Amino acid sequence: MLLLLMPILSVFADSHKKWVLVDTESRTLAVMKGESEFLKFDEIAIGRAGTSEVHVLGDDTTPLGEFRITRINDESKYYRFFGFDYPTLNHVLKAHYQGVIDYSTFKAITNQMERQRVSPQLTALGGYIGIHGVGGGDPEVHEDYNWTNGCIALTNRQVDELTPYLKIGTKVIVR
Repeated sequence: MLLLLMPILSVFADSHKKWVLVDTESRTLAVMKGESEFLKFDEIAIGRAGTSEVHVLGDDTTPLGEFRITRINDESKYYRFFGFDYPTLNHVLKAHYQGVIDYSTFKAITNQMERQRVSPQLTALGGYIGIHGVGGGDPEVHEDYNWTNGCIALTNRQVDELTPYLKIGTKVIVR
């Protein structure tokens, strides 16, 4: 009987977890509790070149997909940085299928992924993607433009409000 309840208990447990939904079209970031919006931030910034299914080093796009926070840097030049597990295996597979990376690069990245807990950050697919503040940057530029190299940026004040809800392992969906 307990084995039959396990999937139901798992779904119930997930309905109480907080996670983050980034809507790149509306330029909003919401903290979700299950399927309900718990907290919302407007006027976020994304990559200056928009979004992409697969971010490539130097293309200034924000990758779409589901990520986990794998690191937190309170000493970032962008105030505070919550790093994602980009590239994920899904991004690596898409990049290879689309011809963005060749087979040898695909194997090198996946081999490195197998040996590490954090996704490799210095590959053709780039890395160091996450959520951060403006740091010492111009808040007016932040309000009016998408200015990052691929990250999601909020004001430093918004990052302070968001911080209590983010920890290692928090799910982030960017759409």
